[in-house]
Amino acid sequence: MAQGTVAQGQAIYTMGALLRAAAARWPQADALIFPDRRLSYRQLNESARAWARVFIALGVRPGEHVGILLNTRPDFVELYFGILMAGAVAVPVNARYQAAELGYLVRDADLVLLATTGRVADSVDFGERLLTALPSLAGAGDPRALALPEAPRLRSVLCLDPPCPAGLLAGDAALALGRDVPDSAVDVRIDAVADEDIAMILYTSGTTAHPKGALISHRGQVGNSRNLGRRYRVTAADKVWSPLPIFHIAGILPMTMILDAGGAYMTVPFFEAGTALEMLGREKATIAYPSFVTIMQGLIQHPSFQHTDLSSLRLMNSNFAVQPAWIKEAVTAAMPHTIQVGTYGLTEAAGTVTTSRLDDSFEQRTGRCGVPLDEWVVRIVDTETGADCPTGAHGEIVIRGPNMLKGYYNAPDKTAEVMRGGWFHTGDIGSIDADGQLMFHGRTKDMLKVGGENVAAAEIEAMLQSHPAVRLAQVVAIPDDRYVEVPAAFVELVDGASVTTDELIQHCRGRLASFKIPRHVRMVSQWPMSTSKIQKFRLREQLIEELKRGAAA
Repeated sequence: MAQGTVAQGQAIYTMGALLRAAAARWPQADALIFPDRRLSYRQLNESARAWARVFIALGVRPGEHVGILLNTRPDFVELYFGILMAGAVAVPVNARYQAAELGYLVRDADLVLLATTGRVADSVDFGERLLTALPSLAGAGDPRALALPEAPRLRSVLCLDPPCPAGLLAGDAALALGRDVPDSAVDVRIDAVADEDIAMILYTSGTTAHPKGALISHRGQVGNSRNLGRRYRVTAADKVWSPLPIFHIAGILPMTMILDAGGAYMTVPFFEAGTALEMLGREKATIAYPSFVTIMQGLIQHPSFQHTDLSSLRLMNSNFAVQPAWIKEAVTAAMPHTIQVGTYGLTEAAGTVTTSRLDDSFEQRTGRCGVPLDEWVVRIVDTETGADCPTGAHGEIVIRGPNMLKGYYNAPDKTAEVMRGGWFHTGDIGSIDADGQLMFHGRTKDMLKVGGENVAAAEIEAMLQSHPAVRLAQVVAIPDDRYVEVPAAFVELVDGASVTTDELIQHCRGRLASFKIPRHVRMVSQWPMSTSKIQKFRLREQLIEELKRGAAA
């Protein structure tokens, strides 16, 4: 039986073999910690192998695609590794997908099996959502041999928790089928997986178009996670806390990193600041992975933040370089002992591309997004000519390395758009300073074209956020008859603060060129969100509709 982890220095680059080796080396150590449950490496490995036997019993062949539609819970991780141990490809499904998005993914990803459940909250019922997406499922016959016109490849849908809608195979019944499969069959499947085989298809968030399925290899996921662990000097003594959804690369990456090293992965079914802080203090987490502004904001504003013992946290992926200044000030004041690091990454790169070195200066770690991990080569190129930009100049971030995606599933045209000459064109604007530190300046699609002038939304956002009354600002492009596009700003204020839209516009005058001044400013108290990011396209749509109504009145 193959064994080896980063701690042993052996070259295991497939996910199933990684967990098998970790369970052999650290059987009794905590692998997963949830608020109300914990699993040792032995328990996680045994559960994953039980699901692998289920998939083999249900006829899932190596390379076929199996989806998981669940919120963050231990079963998700068990199923995820079970799929990979069976030699299949895991397709984590965004738990926020509505019926139309879910139906599209099931078809586009060519799922042969989907694991899900029924009601998980008053307003969330995956079973109902699935029946809406696949109407013929309600009248299906044998749940082990579906034949649905909406999803011709789909053969079975597993339902983990009773009661299960008609047409779905109960989880207990599925596990019973798997008991007839010899355990040795799982090891045969694990050993047959090659490093470059596809491990996952991760669908990236779309704006107005359908999302794209990024093909991530075993080597890509294990290799990139391992390189991140080396950068952060991760050992079996570490406990990594992440509130990010497990179906997101930002959840899968730190989980793989710490399981490769023999430490514990701590997470929550959904982010609630009080529960998160209690867990951080009680379990003595050593590494925190909050990453996104909305999560950081929730932690800082919770009444228990000031009283939670966070002294065990040696490192936090805080990414202050792209956060409002007040977040940096609040967190560093509360945790002066914690090493704060900046990061740049994306789904197509199996997670992190650049991050801070632990011995970088405070200014570098909190004002930049770090330097490339091992195996990544990063360039900044002119968006029109493709020529390399000089030091400090803004251009598109392009990357190359063995851990990047293999392409987009079922989308050769989209693959060709971004993968050119061996380089992945990220669509992100960045710069690299004289010390080799990367800075993220926004998306190319976040670039406004105002009367022929390129304007970065991030530049206007930073100016608005420098006003003491502004907690967070987001800028979008609004169509304009004269200038083609003009900037519009959405602003969340600091609690108790007051400022007028005119005052915010005046705050920008004299500090930004006139064509960069927002033409519209709207106050918001709640942001439209995807899993963890603000959906700017929804803000844009709302304002365009508002302006249309105003013009018609």
